Amino acid sequence: MKRNRVVSLLVGLLSLFLLWQLLTLVTNNRAVPDPISTLHRSWEMKELLLLHTGASTLRIAASLVLSLLIGVPLGIIFSRHSFADKLLGPLLYFLYPLPKVAFLPVFMIFFGLGNVSKILLIFSIISIQVIVSIRDSVNKIPEGYYRVMKNYGSSKLQELQFLTFPALLPGLLASLRISTGISLASLFFAENYNTTYGLGYLILSAWSKMDYEEMFAGILMIGLLGYLLFSGVDFLEKRFCRYQ
Repeated sequence: MKRNRVVSLLVGLLSLFLLWQLLTLVTNNRAVPDPISTLHRSWEMKELLLLHTGASTLRIAASLVLSLLIGVPLGIIFSRHSFADKLLGPLLYFLYPLPKVAFLPVFMIFFGLGNVSKILLIFSIISIQVIVSIRDSVNKIPEGYYRVMKNYGSSKLQELQFLTFPALLPGLLASLRISTGISLASLFFAENYNTTYGLGYLILSAWSKMDYEEMFAGILMIGLLGYLLFSGVDFLEKRFCRYQ
């Protein structure tokens, strides 16, 4: 299985670099450097590239943790208590389709121009996705399952551990997979404001200097970061959702 995953990754990278090289030859524009020179530049600036990647990763990780801590309990509450769902469900439906990047100026006004506003922007994207997916996953649990557990004298904690969490986990991981890609795109936008570290800052800074090899190195790192995050979600799904 691991060998197949490595082969799949290598085939994907080879396809990417072949298409990239073809695009370079067709456009014949210095704004699109060839992959070999971009990889060489990435190696030359590897320490700086890892520093920017680490800053972006920490922002996404903080947003994910905050989203799970708040989104999972709220999703369960909305599912198990109809009053809460009726009261706040319409608000979720109103906020869900809105482009969250539009709230970045608001976050900056209230929380400053630093990391807090950027983390809250990503949190606003992920948390609503998590709440909706958790609520829908728990809603699919037949009510008879809860009655069976009560008949056996199960506590609320045991109900959460052995019934609710196994039922909501696949939906939670699916929502994280979707929201991770959106959060990476939003992070690129957020890191263009009052930031000295982050892949978004690196890419825009390189573009302003017309250093296109550095710019594409940053773009390549965003793709690699997205791949690692997606692979992490896939690993968790295979590890903890074997009962599906």
